[in-house]
Parts: sequence; C-alpha cells; structure tokens
Amino acid sequence: MRPPALYNVIAALSWPVLHGLYRLEARGTENLPDGGFVLACNHLSSFDPWPLGLPLWPRTWLRFMAKSELYWFPLKLVVDGAGAFPVRRGQRDVVAMDTAIRLAREGNAIAMFPEGTRRRKGLVKKFEARPRTGAARIALEAGVPLVPAAVSGTDRLLRLGKLRVVYGRPVELDDLRGLDGHEAAQRATERLMERIYELEASL
Repeated sequence: MRPPALYNVIAALSWPVLHGLYRLEARGTENLPDGGFVLACNHLSSFDPWPLGLPLWPRTWLRFMAKSELYWFPLKLVVDGAGAFPVRRGQRDVVAMDTAIRLAREGNAIAMFPEGTRRRKGLVKKFEARPRTGAARIALEAGVPLVPAAVSGTDRLLRLGKLRVVYGRPVELDDLRGLDGHEAAQRATERLMERIYELEASL
C-alpha cells in the first residue's frame, strides 16, 4: 500500500531534519513483519511519531489513532491526509477499534502508544500515562503480529541531542488466542510493556 501524498510530503521534509540535525539512529527494522501488524511504542513527546515512522518510509507507512480533539477544521484535513483516524480518549471507542482491526487485517501497520498519553509533561494531565490494552486487543482480534518499539530523545529536542529508535521482535501471542478476550489482552499487554521497557533501556 502506498502512503498518501501528504504523508510522503511530511516524510520527505522531515528526513533531512531528523537524519541531519538530530542524527536519527534506527535499529531492528529487520524485526518488522510483512503485511499488517501493530507497532506499539513508549510515549515521551508529541514528536514521537516522526522518528518512529520515518525509518520505515517509504516501504511502510504508519496509521495512527489521533485524538478526536485534533479533528477541527482545517487541522482535520492534515490529520486525515496523513492517514490517521480519530479515537475518543478516556472512552471505549468501538468505532476506532473496529477501524484499526480492519486496517490491520488489510495489511496496514497500526502505530499505538499503549501508555495512552505522554509520560513526561510539565502540566497537570487529565489522562494518566499507564499501559492500556488497546494495542494488544487489536493485534489479537486482527490476527496480526504485535511489535514492540522504543524511542529516546524526543523529550529533549531543544538540546539537539541524538534521536534513537529500536524495533523489537514480535511478542508471542499464539498461546493466548484460546483465552478469554480480556485475559488474553491483559497478558499480552504485560508481555508487550516488558519488551518496550527493555528496548527503552537499551537506547
């Protein structure tokens, strides 16, 4: 599947900035499977999607759940044009989940931040950063791999430090598929977060 034109424009403009100014370093791209999968990453900054997605472009483009607050005109045109789809945070958004499952089954790479919100921020946050099971539920229901990833440096952009991203091997899910859906998602999320923290510690 080819990325939309706006995604290509953003990626092309970002490439010299991330690889030049921020000296982006990526490891583990060989761990990414062909076809659809869920890519789950730690969340430090609103900038995280750029270093997470750029090393995979143009071979793979990421489909992001974008918080519904971003869907106002004219920003909605940019968000939609980049291939994102809306999710209502703090609620069980069945439509967003069904959309993600369908896209994954169709061969898309769905990017998720299981902590739900940025981990560090100077302001009081309405939504606490803690692991949620959405990424695991999508992978289990769609029957696609669940891939952990980690980024570093995105919370220190003004220091012009090096950006790093690492992609891990898919989380083992086959032994969970016969379990109750809630229990399977919980166990898969525990495995996923353990892998994400290990990858983050390696950066």
